[in-house]
Amino acid sequence: MAVDGWRRRALVVEDHALMRSLVAEALERRGFDVTPAASSADALRLADQADPDLLVTDIDLGERPNGLELATILRERAPYLAIVFLSNLSREAASARARETVAGASFVNKGAIADIDELVVAAEAALAERPVSREAPSGDGRAALLRLSEAQLETTRLLAAGFSNAEIARRRGVTVRAVEKSVERIFNALGVSGDDRLTPRVAAATLYTATFGDPQTGLG
Repeated sequence: MAVDGWRRRALVVEDHALMRSLVAEALERRGFDVTPAASSADALRLADQADPDLLVTDIDLGERPNGLELATILRERAPYLAIVFLSNLSREAASARARETVAGASFVNKGAIADIDELVVAAEAALAERPVSREAPSGDGRAALLRLSEAQLETTRLLAAGFSNAEIARRRGVTVRAVEKSVERIFNALGVSGDDRLTPRVAAATLYTATFGDPQTGLG
């Protein structure tokens, strides 16, 4: 499901290929863009390009970082990240294991799933814990948007069009790191960072679209 034109992204980390495929397909049927990863190392490598709103990860990945550690690392990078843990442990045991590590996560017992869509329900619940503001942007927000440089405004337009940092870098002929730094400055300028209740990319995209209209206009 798209939110104000923004297609939600999920990073699915599972070392068992069949389970990884089932989870990815279930989320894709609900309108997510899904990036699958077979290991925590793959997940960390792919995370910046995937720009996920949601992390779905097995707790036991057969290597370090495990799922709990991976979630902690990615949550540090993106405090708005929603998290669903997969585990063969009971919900109570998994919750106890993660309670002091990752706040606000949902849990799914892999062995007790009767229908894979149960996992999608857990994903929606995790995302609901971190709602995106859908209110019309304030005058201050519009003023801040109009104060952005031409390059920053173009980057914001590409964000609003749903492109990842890697694709923005390709289109603008710069490095991904340069885009990451630019995006961070844009979020700070627009006042959409530092609030765990907001997903900064979606908030910036909503502000741009409400101010200038369809961000896809003129894109090839």
